[in-house]
Amino acid sequence: MHEETRDRLYKLFDWTKKAVHIGFIPFILYVGYTRSVPRPSLLKLISPLAA
Repeated sequence: MHEETRDRLYKLFDWTKKAVHIGFIPFILYVGYTRSVPRPSLLKLISPLAA
């Protein structure tokens, strides 16, 4: 494998790792919000002080 190709793959894997790391919790919150039956309001989902 060429050195340039290897460097590009390392950069791609690094960006993919960062994207998964940053996007995991918002993805889980989104799935939980869309699959829940009664769907909570967005204010209750975001704010810990909402009653």
